[in-house]
Amino acid sequence: MLRTMLTTAALLFASQAALAQEMTAEQRSACMGDYEKFCKGVAPGGGRIIACLAKESDKITPACKKVLTAAEKK
Repeated sequence: MLRTMLTTAALLFASQAALAQEMTAEQRSACMGDYEKFCKGVAPGGGRIIACLAKESDKITPACKKVLTAAEKK
């Protein structure tokens, strides 16, 4: 799971389209608590929040992991 999340973060940085993509409403809702706990100082945009959450994947809630994993499958 961790490897998958880190791979996703790397792919986000490698793709221009992904860099411009923001978190969806579903991701924000599921991950807001994790963002505030682990990534509060990370500026939105450029996939930085998703990358931060991926780095903390062993600590984030199951709900947040679920939406991030679903997003990587798209």
